[in-house]
Amino acid sequence: MQVEYIIVGFGLAGMAISKELEDHGHSFVVLDNASQVSSRVAAGVFNPVILKRFTPVWNADEQLDNLFPFYKDISKRLGGQYLTFFDTLKVFKSVEDQNNWFMACDNPLLEKYMDPKIIKVEKNGITHYEGFGKVNGTGRVLVTNVLDDYIKYLKEKEQFLDIPFMHGELDIQEDSITYKNITATKIIFAEGYGLKENPFFNYLPLTGTKGEMLFIKAPDLKITEQIKSSLFVLPVGNDIYWIGATFNWTDKTLDPTEKGRKELLDKLETMIDVPYEIVNQFGGIRPTVKDRRPLVGKHPEYKNLIVFNGLGTRGVMIAPTVAKQLYQHIEHNKPLSKEIDIQRFLPNS
Repeated sequence: MQVEYIIVGFGLAGMAISKELEDHGHSFVVLDNASQVSSRVAAGVFNPVILKRFTPVWNADEQLDNLFPFYKDISKRLGGQYLTFFDTLKVFKSVEDQNNWFMACDNPLLEKYMDPKIIKVEKNGITHYEGFGKVNGTGRVLVTNVLDDYIKYLKEKEQFLDIPFMHGELDIQEDSITYKNITATKIIFAEGYGLKENPFFNYLPLTGTKGEMLFIKAPDLKITEQIKSSLFVLPVGNDIYWIGATFNWTDKTLDPTEKGRKELLDKLETMIDVPYEIVNQFGGIRPTVKDRRPLVGKHPEYKNLIVFNGLGTRGVMIAPTVAKQLYQHIEHNKPLSKEIDIQRFLPNS
């Protein structure tokens, strides 16, 4: 098989760069064996405000400008609907929280997203609060649905192979790379936390944080908004709510833990006072970086080896914008933003 690109990994990063290449008429094949699941266990929420500190998400305006046409175009291409919209309500636990909210509403970067009017309406089942602040322009990407449909689409075009990637079998030449029976001009690694096993890019400071989440069923919790306090409570339909998430910087397994469950339930008990049952508990490793910016760029020695990683907790927002930058960098030599370029981690950079 002869193609222009091999893409290793098909989470949000792999999907975004696949779409970018297809939009510009390039040939490619995706290799993925579903060993990395961080995208699939992500809630997929897009929210331009960091509610823990009332600060704007990095590059939020551009990311949202690219997010909506990106997923709407995919919907047309695949025939599914992958965007849902809802309000996000921040729980105020004190008058001080309210005052901090008012101050943040005056920030020019936040004023169009944060409603200055305090919501005093009671929410059945939500406890211990002094009102809510509403964030506009939030919603969710149905990540698992879109990834599954895109994989099916690529398989029908014979552009997706369910196989593991063995880095030691990659033959690198100056103007080509070969893997098994596939020859390409470039290869893009979008492996998520699997980057730690990549001998070409494992020098990059991808730390990875484990997150555990719950699905609960709570028929008496009649909310349609995402509620954010010490946890997020996200309605996903049929009285099911997504509860998350923990942050663990030491455990790198995907296995759910009793410790994680206890942490989630302890916090949940401070938020709701209606009966519920646990439907499922699951975990994933977020591909996070110490400076909270993506890892994008060409290998310092092998210029036909490229990395697209480190999207962290906001991959649904970040991936479309960064994929555009990466494409322009690869095909037209346009410089990457210094914030995302892996050159920032080279010696003397």
